[in-house]
Amino acid sequence: MATTTVPTKPRRDEIPTLGVEEEFVLVDPHTGRPSLSNTDVIASGRELGITLQPELSRCQIETATSIGTHIRDLRDQLCESRAVTADAAARTGCQLLAVGTPMYSPPHDSITDTPRHRRIAEQFGALATGVMCGCHVHVGVPGREQAIQIINHLRPWLPTLLALTANSPIADGCDTGYASWRYILFGHWPSAGPPPYFDSAAHYDAALAKMLESGAILDNRMVFWDVRAADHPPTVEVRISDVPATIEETMTLTTLVHALVITAADAIERGTPAPTVDHEALRGACWRAARDGLSGHGFDLTTMGLVPAPRLIYQLLTHVKPVLVELGECGQVTGSLAAVLEHGNGAIRQRRTLARHGRVADVIAECARRTFEGCLTEPDDALPL
Repeated sequence: MATTTVPTKPRRDEIPTLGVEEEFVLVDPHTGRPSLSNTDVIASGRELGITLQPELSRCQIETATSIGTHIRDLRDQLCESRAVTADAAARTGCQLLAVGTPMYSPPHDSITDTPRHRRIAEQFGALATGVMCGCHVHVGVPGREQAIQIINHLRPWLPTLLALTANSPIADGCDTGYASWRYILFGHWPSAGPPPYFDSAAHYDAALAKMLESGAILDNRMVFWDVRAADHPPTVEVRISDVPATIEETMTLTTLVHALVITAADAIERGTPAPTVDHEALRGACWRAARDGLSGHGFDLTTMGLVPAPRLIYQLLTHVKPVLVELGECGQVTGSLAAVLEHGNGAIRQRRTLARHGRVADVIAECARRTFEGCLTEPDDALPL
């Protein structure tokens, strides 16, 4: 008698590893203007025991967690890195902001003085002057072939992740009309945006080779797709999000990405193909997510129509809920999502503060406070969704 094999859920020792990178803006605490101080902050951070990385602009800094196997291990690391980096910034006379773009443009010659960053500036000109701060979530995978298949499964959920974390509505002192102006700026790079559907790792690598040959990228690190395969160690890297306004929002994003990857791996094991999503429809959905964030509409890639943005959040939650339950994170995530939907994400709160006070300085002060909100205390109890 034939038996039916039921796919097993991942055991604890099979849960994929996790790592998170967050990028921040450094500003003058008196003027709110970008502070070109990343080398000083890096040196200050070294004295405080934290390793920080420079970014393309001298007003940017990046933190990174170690690779862990449990989502809860990341909270302490993220809290410590934000708090210590804010301290390092303060010791050099500047302020740390978790925002997707600075609210004022940096001076023209703000490129970090390293050979690679200078080469990028020479190749891409004015594109290199844009300042964009994101959050990159790495989830471990067994190998490159599975990474490419998982990327195909993740493509439809990219706009929802962007809408959830949108945190850059203000640039040059004005509301841009977009919840994530960072995403719009990033779209100018030739290697940015949602990736195409790839049949295999060879197909993926062939696309990279064409970009290298054309000069659209200088190396594989310049593949700025919203989700990409990273090699050392092998991970799927989801990079569509603005840097979230708070630790709690970063934790929610990271947990959702973790659950999405595990859900995709389970589907691959069952032989379930990734949804066929038209690339232009996906690009349009990402644009809509950047425009409206959580406060308007999103583009439903299943029905090909506009729906209230929160509905897409519920669809994402439903999709990954079995894995969240298994990981013991369902209550935390549903509570965090309920709080964001009730009180607003970074973009909504920035606009609310600007409307209330009429001054960008007040928005900057609020963003600085929220950057390390919750770093020293436990988060509030979860709210029902």
